[in-house]
Amino acid sequence: MNTSGYAADQGLRLIPFRGLRYVPERVGSLAAVTSPPYDVVVRPDGLHHLESADPYNIVRLILPQAGTAAERHHQAAETLKRWLAEGVLAPDPVPALYVYEQSAGDLLQRGVIGALGLSPAADGIVLPHEDVMADVVEDRADLMRTAAAHFEPLLLSYAGDGGPAGATAVIERVVKRLPLLTTTTDDGFGHRLWAVTDPAEQAEIASDLARRQALIADGHHRWATYLRLQREQSAPGPWDFGLVLLVDTARYPLQVRGIHRLLRRLPVADALAALGEGFRVRTVEGPLPRALDLLAEAAKEGNAFVLAGDGRFHLVDRPDERLLARTIRADRPAAWRALDATVLHSTLLDSVWRIPDAPEHISYIHDTAAAVEQAERHDATAVLMHPVREDVVRDLARRGVTMPRKSTSFGPKPATGLVLRSLHTD
Repeated sequence: MNTSGYAADQGLRLIPFRGLRYVPERVGSLAAVTSPPYDVVVRPDGLHHLESADPYNIVRLILPQAGTAAERHHQAAETLKRWLAEGVLAPDPVPALYVYEQSAGDLLQRGVIGALGLSPAADGIVLPHEDVMADVVEDRADLMRTAAAHFEPLLLSYAGDGGPAGATAVIERVVKRLPLLTTTTDDGFGHRLWAVTDPAEQAEIASDLARRQALIADGHHRWATYLRLQREQSAPGPWDFGLVLLVDTARYPLQVRGIHRLLRRLPVADALAALGEGFRVRTVEGPLPRALDLLAEAAKEGNAFVLAGDGRFHLVDRPDERLLARTIRADRPAAWRALDATVLHSTLLDSVWRIPDAPEHISYIHDTAAAVEQAERHDATAVLMHPVREDVVRDLARRGVTMPRKSTSFGPKPATGLVLRSLHTD
């Protein structure tokens, strides 16, 4: 168990901060200025939709558009300064922790947003479970450094004990009060936010979390970015903390979905032909939900994927054991070797299809229908993934074993734009 340095009194350190929030009177609506996390926005269609929703949509900060990376990041910094000067965004008067609620139908998720003390994985306090891509960390670091801001909270999970006091108990009391904001976004999710400014309640939350260990559910690249920027500082300060949403999954279990791959330069016919005798391949009837149901059934027996992009669905399963033995590292735990993402990257992408893991070759898409639509539009291949169970993810993370990048999608993810953190204000 990778908990070197972890002890009951050396857990999560969550502190209040002066949140930057949209001034409702200056924007069309709060829903119109929010966005999914930067890596969930389907570009370019989703980006154009968000940009046209409101001139102050947060996407202009998290995904600025310009000719070069340096120009994009400078543009985001200047946009943030202008919005602050114009009163579009304003800091809250006093430091606060924020209770955040998302709801849709029977789904209800609540957590607390704050500035979390940073710690390396070796400390066993905040556990990553996925590898990261250096170019993405570089891009996010340049953006955060230039803007001196955290635009969107990471999603972290921890297991509370259901006691009468602590973070979750405070949350249950706070949600009975009048919220700071209420809005419903286009995806049907309702969002509410409360500020916790009472020092006694802040201390109750902090004391509880100081005994906890968290799993990064969503935001590995941003967490790696936080750590990178912290290492650049010569003295303690606001860069020692990062903006996060902490959810007690013993009270509010997260949903886990797969993240799909779009193989931009590989037509489906070529992908299928290259499989040879290494996998069983069956063309299955649609529509998409039925294909996903068949994928779920096949996944009970072992590794399985659905390939799409030619107007049909192809179920790929039962990989040849000799092929797996030849292409997958033997120095990792059996649970890691059996992951669909491991088989996809080590066996299919690296060995069978020989596709570099680079943006011009592979896109990572959270929305299943969008992955299929883009594959059909560009004569490409969408590889649809079945989600990994959360207990498998947490067990590997505690053992210090990271999964292939973009292996899981935990949710619901916090909407971007409801509360931001300025490193200057903080």
